[in-house]
Amino acid sequence: MLTDLGDELRTAGRYLGQAFRLMVGVPDYDTYVAHMRQTHPEREPMSYEQFFRERQAARYGSGAGKCC
Repeated sequence: MLTDLGDELRTAGRYLGQAFRLMVGVPDYDTYVAHMRQTHPEREPMSYEQFFRERQAARYGSGAGKCC
């Protein structure tokens, strides 16, 4: 019973940590790599640098200035 509670707390902590990182805009590379290996094993995951640039572009746009 105590082990189950500990496992549930660890799982909740991981989800909360991931949610916090997403809220503040920190991309989660490890989750991306795990997803790619599990769901798309035939495709090579991006490097961390490529992943970070892609996430920044997705969040902030192509770099073109916007007025409003």
